[in-house]
Amino acid sequence: MHILDSLKERGFIAQVTFEEDLYTAMEKEPMTFYLGVDPTADSLHVGHFIPILMSAHLQRAGHRPVILCGGGTAMVGDPSGKTDLRKMMTRETIADNVRAIQRQLSRFLDFGEGKAIMVNNADWLLNLNYVDFLRDIGSLFSVNHMLAADCYKKRLEVGLTFLEFNYMLMQSYDFLELFKQHGCRLQIGGDDQWSNILSGADLIRRKEREDAYALTCKLIMTADGNKMGKTEKGALWLDPARTTPYEFYQYWRNVQDADVERFLGLLTFLPMDEVRRLGALAGNEINEAKRVLAFEVTKLIHGEAEALKAQDAAQALFGGTGDMENVPTYAVTAETLAEDNRLTTLLALCGLCASRGEARKMVQSGAVMVGEEKATDIDQRVEAAQIGEGGLLLRKGKKSYCRLVLA
Repeated sequence: MHILDSLKERGFIAQVTFEEDLYTAMEKEPMTFYLGVDPTADSLHVGHFIPILMSAHLQRAGHRPVILCGGGTAMVGDPSGKTDLRKMMTRETIADNVRAIQRQLSRFLDFGEGKAIMVNNADWLLNLNYVDFLRDIGSLFSVNHMLAADCYKKRLEVGLTFLEFNYMLMQSYDFLELFKQHGCRLQIGGDDQWSNILSGADLIRRKEREDAYALTCKLIMTADGNKMGKTEKGALWLDPARTTPYEFYQYWRNVQDADVERFLGLLTFLPMDEVRRLGALAGNEINEAKRVLAFEVTKLIHGEAEALKAQDAAQALFGGTGDMENVPTYAVTAETLAEDNRLTTLLALCGLCASRGEARKMVQSGAVMVGEEKATDIDQRVEAAQIGEGGLLLRKGKKSYCRLVLA
């Protein structure tokens, strides 16, 4: 099966240019393609994961990935899908973020000799002569056409800075530069990047009179049209320090029934026959498919050992089996308890609540359990004797747990 047909079968592809020509070109020889990631944080999140997995599928089919960390474009900020100007970052922060993201990407792609390569557009963007850039590149872009692009529409309603207006030109220039340096003819990315990617392919065709292609993947959306990837604590990060493997596992374990088959196709490397078998399960049996989904995705991100721990913790909490040692745990010191042993403080410290204010609201609404008893008093205290040697299980809502232990 052609890799593009495989990607379609798994649910990846949203839009593609010159589709028949791209099919033919990829059959003739390996295609060098690129995926850009702007280092706006020191970790990728689940929104990046679909194009990363598309890159992994393309590499497994014999094509060559170029991963571009946008150390240069991050100085400007992508306005796509944003209603506000992105926070400006220093070069030092961007460089730190690039290094962190590079480490994460190596989990999914083979960067061995002759395999995937990683580049940073700061290497060519930060030293550009602006007047030369405007004459050479800016003269090929129509302002009217740019303003009609989806990536600018939202910002036009509230105000688009000239700084951000340059972003499309810079990303298009990246594609041209990678074509010259590495023979890159295909850019992939999320469908919210369609306008930017299309402009880059068009720039190569106009400037170099060579073929170039754009391919976007679908964004992670639920069956009812809502954007995926948000938790109570914010974005669903790939960094275990930001989103623990257990939290990550539970996120996918609790997806809607209607989303299971689609996410198995997109987020795992399971054969499609197995994906369809699991997706066809109904009633309580769909929980088997959800467990497989949660385990496989967590294994991809955090490794098999962490996936097994998360699975075991879920079994201990919800299935009556498993090892409680793998349940999310917070070690509290005697000094901390002596200073402030209020339940609301401990709920905030262990991360079950974002703040003591939220903890008070949760207690008042009857959403907090201490051991087997519901907490009703916002001034309730937790003594060291309650925690004991085996720990004390705190619960917020139906599915958020943390085990307090004595340090």
